[in-house]
Amino acid sequence: MDQDTLLQISQGTVDWSRAQFALTAIYHWLFVPLTLGLAVIMGIVETIYYRKRTEFWLSASQFWQRLFGVNFAMGVATGIILEFEVGTNWSNYSWFVGDIFGAPLAIEGIVAFFMESTFVAVMFFGWKKVSAGFHLASTWLTGLGATISAWWILVANSWMQNPVGCTFNPDTMRHEMTSFAEVALSPTAVNKFFHTVTSSWIIGAVFVVAVSAWYLLKNRHVRLARESMKIASVVGLVASLLAVYSGDRSGRSVAQTQPMKLAAMEALYEGGKSQCLTVVAWVAPLSKPNCMTADNPSPVVALPKMLSLMATRSVDGYVPGVRDIINGYTRPDGSVEPSVAEKMQRGKQAIASLAAYRQAKRTGNQAEAAAQLASLRENMPYFGYGYVTRPEQVVPNVPLNFWAFRVMVGMGLFFILFFAFVILQTFRWDISKHRWLLCLSLALVPLAYVASEAGWIVAEMGRQPWTIQDMLPTWAAVSNVESQSVALTFYLFLGLFTTLLVVELNILRKQIIQGPDSAE
Repeated sequence: MDQDTLLQISQGTVDWSRAQFALTAIYHWLFVPLTLGLAVIMGIVETIYYRKRTEFWLSASQFWQRLFGVNFAMGVATGIILEFEVGTNWSNYSWFVGDIFGAPLAIEGIVAFFMESTFVAVMFFGWKKVSAGFHLASTWLTGLGATISAWWILVANSWMQNPVGCTFNPDTMRHEMTSFAEVALSPTAVNKFFHTVTSSWIIGAVFVVAVSAWYLLKNRHVRLARESMKIASVVGLVASLLAVYSGDRSGRSVAQTQPMKLAAMEALYEGGKSQCLTVVAWVAPLSKPNCMTADNPSPVVALPKMLSLMATRSVDGYVPGVRDIINGYTRPDGSVEPSVAEKMQRGKQAIASLAAYRQAKRTGNQAEAAAQLASLRENMPYFGYGYVTRPEQVVPNVPLNFWAFRVMVGMGLFFILFFAFVILQTFRWDISKHRWLLCLSLALVPLAYVASEAGWIVAEMGRQPWTIQDMLPTWAAVSNVESQSVALTFYLFLGLFTTLLVVELNILRKQIIQGPDSAE
């Protein structure tokens, strides 16, 4: 996009487009993790039925599958809208990198979505039409299809966090894929996938424990509640431990590819060696401080050298802060990271070289075209900085990322203790005697979603202002449309998604009150 077109796009269009996409993503993520989590639990329940062939386990299988089906349908509806918004509100982004970003989404639609659609029909309507073994396979393949769908979507998102396996073609003005394997199997994608899926299993486990707790409080379907709580608590504990492991690997990946995000997560303005990991500190949540004058918060609780260990795998490792990244710094190996001002200058040179190259090609000046192409390739890693006007623009909202990260991690550690205690109570003692634990189980459902959404806030807000890290800022990726049009559709979607959420909650409530069809 040229500078004249960029100036025509109002900040309101950028803000409303971001708000609409965030709205859709947040609502969509209310449905997806429960789908992935329930898929595992309902698969385990039906596997037990396949082995025991009792009426109780058949009833339990069908009950959890009904709840899965309600949630699954809502997730599909919001997911389709989310993909359309990429083209309508972010057309410059779609043009610039559509050949890469569209590939995993196309695979998700062609392979995973059709796989889900096929086997979910067998799962719901094939109980008396196919063999028990084929039905069990269909149940697991439905969950596998949903997980594969998540894989390809997360591959696309991870490429935005760490663009690899591509090169810019100045003749087509597009980024083109050079290695599908690098895009699909990048460490960023692998880490994000495992962390996202395991966190979704936690939400599914919390949901099943909460429904079971409600039955125990009401003294209804007691056997279903006890058996389901045993399965869900084990799944939840395993998932929580795996989430800690995958989260550590994700943190390492962020330190390598998105150091500004890590600095924002820790409110680290001045970095250095042997950095401590802040556990608790006061960072004003509602004000964005001046990144050039703010100081590192004084930690109330901190783990010495743990941030360096997480980021570099060395207790003496160097971790740059916000100001280090803005002003430039020298790494321990002697290599130099340029300042943001220098990156801006080189980005503007890349944009100018691109324009000069295309002009030379049009006039047939091959020598000039070759010279400008060499300059473009040299400065292309900083292309996105050519649209930045102030160094402070590359700093995300530090307080938001700081607190969202602590909500996510704090709740994740709490779930380890919670599931371990539930396992102890359900397998060795009578959990129904602890009404406080049953009530806590109900309260944890919304808190689990808060933790999950907080993780996405860190992932996406920590990347700001980049649509694609270091390659394309949001104001250069947005469509040239009137802000009023985007604002109108924002409120329309807000009403639609809220209605869908209310409908789903109402249907789930009725299904839970009804309980399993068969007597225990």
